[in-house]
Amino acid sequence: MNYCATNSASLLCLGMGWFPETPGGLNRYLYELVLQLAAAGDTIELCGVGLPPKTGESSIQLTNLASPASSLPQRLWSVRQQFAQRHLLLPDAIDLHFALYSLPLLDRLPRNVPVTFNFHGPWALESQWEGTSKASVWLKHWIEQRVYNRCDRFIVLSQAFGEILHREYQIPESKIHVIPGGVDIERFKTNLSRQQARDRLNWPQDRAILFTPRRLVQRMGLDKLITAIAQIKPQIPDIWLAIAGRGPLQASLERQVEELGLTSHIKLLGFLPDEQLPVAYQAADLTVMPSQSLEGFGLVILESLACGTPALCTPVGGMPEILTPFSPELITDSTDTKAIADRLLALLLGKTSLPSSTACREYAVANFNWQKIAQQVREVLLLRC
Repeated sequence: MNYCATNSASLLCLGMGWFPETPGGLNRYLYELVLQLAAAGDTIELCGVGLPPKTGESSIQLTNLASPASSLPQRLWSVRQQFAQRHLLLPDAIDLHFALYSLPLLDRLPRNVPVTFNFHGPWALESQWEGTSKASVWLKHWIEQRVYNRCDRFIVLSQAFGEILHREYQIPESKIHVIPGGVDIERFKTNLSRQQARDRLNWPQDRAILFTPRRLVQRMGLDKLITAIAQIKPQIPDIWLAIAGRGPLQASLERQVEELGLTSHIKLLGFLPDEQLPVAYQAADLTVMPSQSLEGFGLVILESLACGTPALCTPVGGMPEILTPFSPELITDSTDTKAIADRLLALLLGKTSLPSSTACREYAVANFNWQKIAQQVREVLLLRC
């Protein structure tokens, strides 16, 4: 393979916000990627919306393009205008992560510089799943298609999302590179016993605990998980589920918990501070990902495994690609409530063995260490067109 640069390189990235000030899977991914590339010696400029003035890393330049509080037309206009003031006028490579903020810049991206798009998910299809209007879905798909047509290559986190990119946006398979997400193995680690972790969070010591950090939207399948808890409660009367996250379904999920008589078995934590996330994984017996659609990878699974806690998922998107080589028993037979309940019962009652904490940690470290993943991403970014 031929590369645009061999030793240190200058990389221009476009994202959304800066993690952890702006939470979210995309922001976390780009934050970790940028830190790893800078630590390896590259010069990085990250452009986005609502970015702080500095990161504390001398090799990372943050360029704020707009205020997130401004209206969408003002924001897009500001993105276009402020991008002209960026520091890296002619970088070795450009890495885009969000179609909406990329759209105003298409004619301002320097020619003869390779442009990669990190495809984190089909924006239009996700909106369609959540019940957005047909007009809005069409517009988002149009924006995505315009941006993708300008890009030279694509990085997806799973084969499942590579297939969506090819099928829904007609991107040639030859332009699609599958590189899984990474996990910060120094932050997500097994440094606490389960009892110590529960003490820190004031969680019950003597109960079987499930944990799921999810945005409270329809496609995450939290309503099905709550119903599954009601189904297994007679056989596991001490079951306790902690749900961390915010979203539009919070009120309806709270009503569901109350109507099913599960107020002493399920707790909606709301926003969980980022520093408590590794503690929560270690406090749980099992992390659960009951997603119903468009789960492109499943970063939560990696974080949980790195903390020594097994993770159960539905057979959706890229999640099975993580767990099949490790422990296929951690994948439910389908996305429906019964399949989730059946597998939870088998695992929690010992009918199906759970991987040990050591095995979980070793698998995550061996296959998804961010240092290794970041170098794979860098190789794609710097491929000559």
